[in-house]
Amino acid sequence: MSTRFSQSFKLQAVEKAVRRGPETNMLAVAKSLGVGYSTLQKWMAEARTGTEKTTTGFECMLNQAEKRPEDWSLEERLAVLIKCGTMDAETANQECRQQGIYPHHLNQWRQDFIKPVAANHKAEVADLKKLKQENNVLKKDLNRKNKALAEAAALIVLQKKVSALWSNDEADSQ
Repeated sequence: MSTRFSQSFKLQAVEKAVRRGPETNMLAVAKSLGVGYSTLQKWMAEARTGTEKTTTGFECMLNQAEKRPEDWSLEERLAVLIKCGTMDAETANQECRQQGIYPHHLNQWRQDFIKPVAANHKAEVADLKKLKQENNVLKKDLNRKNKALAEAAALIVLQKKVSALWSNDEADSQ
């Protein structure tokens, strides 16, 4: 039996999911709200596209945030970090809201600049995945060739045995 949720609950759930910290994943947010993970994702997609007709304006906020924090270039990130570095926490939060980011993004970007290895993590993961796939293909090819070589060796041994048997039979019959 499906449960009907009010529009305000849906919007609050989407807002909670959007404003979650980096240490919280979507599944944990969905469990805390008592809704399914896919349901929460569907509500977020509806809020982004504006398919749900509401007057709260939260969908507009989601639609305006076209540029995700992950899409910012390093130069843009550095500029925001420099700009917000001299501000107090409240002013920095206000600047973050105007930019469409959250204060935890600033902290993460600061860590990325301190440890540049973390910034290249996605590229490294993609390269590692590609190398693993190539390795698996090469292993399969090597295994296939080893089996073909073993079969060829077995055929040669059998051919020698057959020729040895036939030559012995011919010698005995004469």
